[in-house]
Amino acid sequence: MLIIEGLLAGALIGSVLGFIGAGGAMLSVPILIYGFDFSASHATTAALAVVLLAASSGVIPKFKSKDVLVKEATVIWGIGLISNISTSLIAHQLSERFILTGFSLVLLVAGSSMLIKPFNSGPERKMPAWALVLVSLVIGSMTGLFGIGGGFLAIPVLVLFFQVPQNKAAGTSLLIITLNSITAFLGHYKIWSEVSWGTPIAMAVSAVVISQIASGKSARVSPTILKRAFAVLLFSISAITLLNAWVF
Repeated sequence: MLIIEGLLAGALIGSVLGFIGAGGAMLSVPILIYGFDFSASHATTAALAVVLLAASSGVIPKFKSKDVLVKEATVIWGIGLISNISTSLIAHQLSERFILTGFSLVLLVAGSSMLIKPFNSGPERKMPAWALVLVSLVIGSMTGLFGIGGGFLAIPVLVLFFQVPQNKAAGTSLLIITLNSITAFLGHYKIWSEVSWGTPIAMAVSAVVISQIASGKSARVSPTILKRAFAVLLFSISAITLLNAWVF
């Protein structure tokens, strides 16, 4: 039964990653915590593995359609390496409340970003270099601490700083998530042996298959409707996570 539930959860994660290009870990972590009774540290570690496999699979059709910019993805990942590695190495030492609170706040920011009107590329709105560095470091920190790839921040960075079209930004975001997740997962090596991997593996297998299908069909679905629905879901999960951290 747990395997079946894991497959269903992975299908949801893969759909989000494939259609939106971000958000897989923001579902993986709470699903593992509340659905499968994982601790916060174990959930963030397992989520990294799930999202790593799903994002790397989802980026394949984006490569085929030439919607992935390797140079830009590498720059954002490379800048964030310092914060990604350093936070990954200390994540297992942090309290459950700290991780849950930080995660819920990230969900609020991510949900809000989904409701913002799509960015228009153009030199008049080009992001300054210091902002690129700052956001890249923040993305790295979020991946290391909370198992979140940071696609919801990577996409506006790609559009505003590199003037990347929205469709290419989504594909490039998947590559950034893949690179960040690899880095953070390696940084969590100290608790690999503590994680029960059966459910995360089932989730990953399902997410890989569904993300490929969804990624190939993403152009046919209204991104506005998807983002609004996902924002509502993130706000709900954030509220539940905060209550769990401070009340229950």
